[in-house]
Amino acid sequence: MRLARLLAVARKEVIQIRRDPRSLGMAFVIPMILLFLFGYALTLDVDNLKTIVYDQDRTAVSRDFLARFEASGYFTVVGAARDYRNVEWALDSGKAQVGLVIPRNFARDLDLGRQVPVQALLDGSDSNTATIAISYLEAISGRYSNQILLERAGLAYRTPPVESRLRVWYNPELESKNYIVPGLIAVIMMVIAALLTSLTIAREWERGTMEQLIATPIRVPEVVLGKLLPYFAIGFIDVALSAAVGILVFRVPFRGNMALLLGLSLVFLLGALSLGMLISIKAKSQLVASQVAMVLTFLPSFLLSGFMYDIGNMPGWLQAITYAFPARYFVTILKAVFLKGTGLGVLGEEAAFLTIFAVGVTLAANRTFRKNLE
Repeated sequence: MRLARLLAVARKEVIQIRRDPRSLGMAFVIPMILLFLFGYALTLDVDNLKTIVYDQDRTAVSRDFLARFEASGYFTVVGAARDYRNVEWALDSGKAQVGLVIPRNFARDLDLGRQVPVQALLDGSDSNTATIAISYLEAISGRYSNQILLERAGLAYRTPPVESRLRVWYNPELESKNYIVPGLIAVIMMVIAALLTSLTIAREWERGTMEQLIATPIRVPEVVLGKLLPYFAIGFIDVALSAAVGILVFRVPFRGNMALLLGLSLVFLLGALSLGMLISIKAKSQLVASQVAMVLTFLPSFLLSGFMYDIGNMPGWLQAITYAFPARYFVTILKAVFLKGTGLGVLGEEAAFLTIFAVGVTLAANRTFRKNLE
């Protein structure tokens, strides 16, 4: 393999990219659009739950109890119902996500020491929001009950015997964007990198220029690596820009080593770009290659990388499949470097798997490409 021939192929590909504005747009504009779109739109934070209240007691005690929910910041009262039909209509129409029903004689039964049931109705069509809302409801009502018990025992102003001091590491504010944005960078780069190179060889076949390449003394590794080099540089710039946007715009804390992040990103990019190249070699059609690249990158990266769903909660056979996708390792690396400041000593296994994938796919692309017209 001669460096001069390799650089000649790379130069040819750069000229091709410059003549095709769509490729440049895909390379730089689309990743930023996706990052901003998903970064702002995709959130798992649950607050300001729209709540409708049906207070059948209408006493100062019931109003004080309901005020605690609104004061928590998690619930926003959007209306007061006159009967159950109003509550049902609000939940059916989406005007409310939670309905609170205070029974009659709420204050009197509390004074008598009775157990008083308070009904909470939730819209279960969004199971994640409903599950989190239940935990909020139980916590607020539990604190209210404990306060009543302490007051009856004459312990209202005493220090509780056990004090819980909770401390959340790495993401103390529990903001979902802090772990969504790093994972989002991995998903976007996996898709864009594979899409970019999936068009390279297929474009040569469709435009009839492959015959010219075949007639030259250029060897297969020189063609493959030469075509990868420009996109390798573009991908590196995209990763750096995405990381900068995550830190400066989304305010995601960065506690790790930037050199380590960029170094492992290069390994990841080699694998993703080579996968697109392999698809392009096999497809020989830009349309087919782009469709196959999208199917093999977007869905697995989004669903099977741990970006949105915890891999440990998946069935065993599906967990085994996730090891075949490099986005799984890169998502772990990005979250660890960004939020935990983890070094290579901890991320050695992920780095090794990324390296194996990158080398394996690159070799497969070289072995698959043939300089003939078949």
